[in-house]
Amino acid sequence: MCNHSDHNGRYAFNQQPYIGLWNLSCLAQALLPLASKDVLKAALDRYTPLCEGRYMELMRAKFGFIETKEEDASLIQDLLALMHLHHVDYTNFFRALGLFQTGTESLNEPLRDFFLDRESFDQWARRYKERLCEEGSRDDDRLVRMNRVNPKYVLRNYLAQTAIEKAQQKDFSEIDRLLTLLQNPYSDQPGMDVYAAPPPNWGKHLSVSCSS
Repeated sequence: MCNHSDHNGRYAFNQQPYIGLWNLSCLAQALLPLASKDVLKAALDRYTPLCEGRYMELMRAKFGFIETKEEDASLIQDLLALMHLHHVDYTNFFRALGLFQTGTESLNEPLRDFFLDRESFDQWARRYKERLCEEGSRDDDRLVRMNRVNPKYVLRNYLAQTAIEKAQQKDFSEIDRLLTLLQNPYSDQPGMDVYAAPPPNWGKHLSVSCSS
């Protein structure tokens, strides 16, 4: 939770779909003088299935899936729970997941290293491998697809804070550098790996406000 006033996690990352519905419900209240309650309710009732459907589309792309299968939801949710348990960096892991090899398990050592309990990842990886093989997924083709939807660089709070502090000293070089970097967040950029690193200790719990 990044917002310094959100003590209960109301606006946390995993709560965004519900907050979206709440915001639309507030909009519907404001529109009551212009539309009937039944019309507004019918519109709101469409939100959850549309949101869930689009979410699964986006997540299948992040996992490199082409086909739609019933077990995808549990496979996706189980990995997210595992990542949460082991405090795995979301951006870096999904970028690395594109390198998953369906051949020899030992080739996936870099992915195992994201988890303290490697066996728990191994169990999930076996299911993932089976799922990929079911649709005849080729490692090289999948890597290209996944790199198009899993960014290497994102504007982490600590990167923004560093740029802000330099700008306050009339040094705008870091802002320029971030602007250039984030224009192509999905491409590997020479000499920029430091910007893909997880936050240092001082930057792990930076808080922001609605006006940040």
